[in-house]
Amino acid sequence: METQITKLLGIQYPIIQAGMVWVSGWKLASAVSNSGGLGLIGSGSMKPELLREHIIKCKNATTKPFGVNIPLLRGDADELVKVTIEEGVKIVFTSAGHPRKYSQVLKENGVKLIHVVPNVKFALKAQEAGCDAVVGEGVEAGGHNGADQITTMALIPQLVDALEIPVIAAGGIADGRGILAALSLGASGVQMGTRFAATVESSAHENYKKRILQAQDNDTVLAFAKIGLMRMIKNDFAERAVKAERDGWDEEKLKELLATKRERLGIFEGDEIEGAMEAGQGVGLIKDIPTVEVLFKRLLEEYYSALNRLNQISKQ
Repeated sequence: METQITKLLGIQYPIIQAGMVWVSGWKLASAVSNSGGLGLIGSGSMKPELLREHIIKCKNATTKPFGVNIPLLRGDADELVKVTIEEGVKIVFTSAGHPRKYSQVLKENGVKLIHVVPNVKFALKAQEAGCDAVVGEGVEAGGHNGADQITTMALIPQLVDALEIPVIAAGGIADGRGILAALSLGASGVQMGTRFAATVESSAHENYKKRILQAQDNDTVLAFAKIGLMRMIKNDFAERAVKAERDGWDEEKLKELLATKRERLGIFEGDEIEGAMEAGQGVGLIKDIPTVEVLFKRLLEEYYSALNRLNQISKQ
């Protein structure tokens, strides 16, 4: 399954595991890379030296390419980039900020740079900044989303038409049918977060994984539009957040409600009442917690089954 992205990143399959906070440590990243995809260590929940520890463990667990996801709005982003370069990681995904600040130093050290974007405007800026590819993330995705709320189906073909660099599709993709759909829209790869969060190797709490399995198609909600749109599984905290916005709370009060540890509380500590349990709309497709190896085999089977079905239709 060769695409521009598999060539660019040196991977077998165009399947990338999102570097979700409190989910994507070295165990998950190395398992994905060993299965032929691209594993990402999520540095958004790590201090620089903890990131170094995860990179070293990942290098010991796989000989395949893997990367690091770095949210650029973090106060210690400079240090996270420095550690990543020092440890010889050659693939970096960035989000939540402008990649221009780091593109030159990453390029000088032979690092491939991919930036997450929610619309065409930001994608063109990423291309201009020297990014090797972009992740087009639709509003179906879990966690933080773009204010424009553009869906994956609408966003990806527009990015493909506007850009000269490869596009990776993200948001709501949770099985092989979604992979085929994304590639048919012109994407060269897919990035999957929630599906990989519900695997054996994910570092997320079992309560969080359980809530993913229980969730149906309408069990996620968007909140915090004033301070950074977030999609999460419905629970007491999420419902209070939605009500607070409806009641007209200002940015300061909303930030106090969100606080700084809601994601850790929900995803890593498993608090089903007060935690922010970030997840995408693809949760309704997730029914088990397999190993990454088993999941990859299934994704490929689903992909080729869907492709064969389309081929049969085209022959009719």
